[in-house]
Amino acid sequence: MFARPLAFSLALAAPALISAAEPAPAAGELAQVQQHLTAVSSMTAGFAQTDRNGRTLTGTMTLKRPGKIRFQYQKGVPQLIVADGRSLYFIDYQVRQVERWPIGNSPLAVLLNPKKDITKFAKVVPTGSPQLVSVEVHDSDHPEYGRITLIFQKNAGAPGGLMLQGWVALDSQNNRTTIRLSNQQFNANISDGAFRWNDPRRQGPR
Repeated sequence: MFARPLAFSLALAAPALISAAEPAPAAGELAQVQQHLTAVSSMTAGFAQTDRNGRTLTGTMTLKRPGKIRFQYQKGVPQLIVADGRSLYFIDYQVRQVERWPIGNSPLAVLLNPKKDITKFAKVVPTGSPQLVSVEVHDSDHPEYGRITLIFQKNAGAPGGLMLQGWVALDSQNNRTTIRLSNQQFNANISDGAFRWNDPRRQGPR
């Protein structure tokens, strides 16, 4: 049996990099993160996902804003996570089950919604490196949505001067998932067909 992954056990911030004793970072870093997110229309990357038990799975991530994302797992993992612009789906082909959530109910909404103003519900978390920016996103009105901590590396060649390195997601049951990204590519043309999926409950794609 495979554990439920990523967005549904949802939170790359290495705990060793976070120190509450450090002075608060400049407020401008939060605005820079918002600028980065606004400048990204699409993104592809490899990912390594580590769950709370230390098990790691790999795969590829494809993102297209607004509202579309796909986590294609390594060969042999019969699961898929995909958002089609309206809903976020967790598909388990082994047991032929599909779970659906509104996109807005997931911490991943911060990556999917280009109109979302994160400055209203996000805070910059101090890190031990001037080259890293860590932002925790949490909606206090909806704790059931969990929280996500995004980690960026400063990179003048990336959109908004930041390169998304990954995130740590924490769901309402305190299940922690760490995502580390590699080979990030931004703003290429991606077909909407990349976010179609085969429904195991019936024949044919969605």
